[in-house]
Amino acid sequence: MDIQLAKYIDHTLLKPESTKNQIDKIINEAREYEFASVCVNPYWVSYCFEKLKDTPVKVCTVIGFPLGATSTASKVFETKQAIKDGAKEVDMVINIGELKSGNDNQVKADIAAVVNEAKTSAITKVIIETALLTDEEKVRACKLAKEAGADFVKTSTGFSSGGATVEDIKLMRETVGPDLGVKASGGVRDYDAVKAMIEAGATRIGASSGVAIVNGEKGTSEY
Repeated sequence: MDIQLAKYIDHTLLKPESTKNQIDKIINEAREYEFASVCVNPYWVSYCFEKLKDTPVKVCTVIGFPLGATSTASKVFETKQAIKDGAKEVDMVINIGELKSGNDNQVKADIAAVVNEAKTSAITKVIIETALLTDEEKVRACKLAKEAGADFVKTSTGFSSGGATVEDIKLMRETVGPDLGVKASGGVRDYDAVKAMIEAGATRIGASSGVAIVNGEKGTSEY
């Protein structure tokens, strides 16, 4: 068992069919292993906060998830409510279509609006959805997130056509430099994969197989 590895992991349950019993399970696992956070949909933030407020485990949630195509005003409202409910980390999805259209100013403004809403109370991770982007677009997205004041860039929602790769983590780390966080998320299911992501520059891992990972086993979940 690698307990130190647990500090890298956002223990994640974002499937739409997640039940209260399943949420309770990840809460209890997070307590036991002291993962960095539990990452849940906004509905569950207040519940998780109440259950975890006497622990070092933070509550993380998602904004504009999973498509990123909601309005900026909606993302800001989601962020405000999530923080009110107890979230200390928010993982927002960029407007992918606007990035691919070359509307970088709009993408940056969208990110900055969430960052500005969160900055006094929570850190912001920016999901760029690498599977849908060219390398040039990945670089642009990371630069825009950094310029907008984000704390992390993150590979994937786990709901698109692909997840994190070592190559993408290396590219993202090279782009943002040493000071910004890089989160590998989507399809990271086992100990060796996590180690490879960390060696490539990841400082956080999003996974629903956290228990299997720290125990050196292979997880089965898609996220």
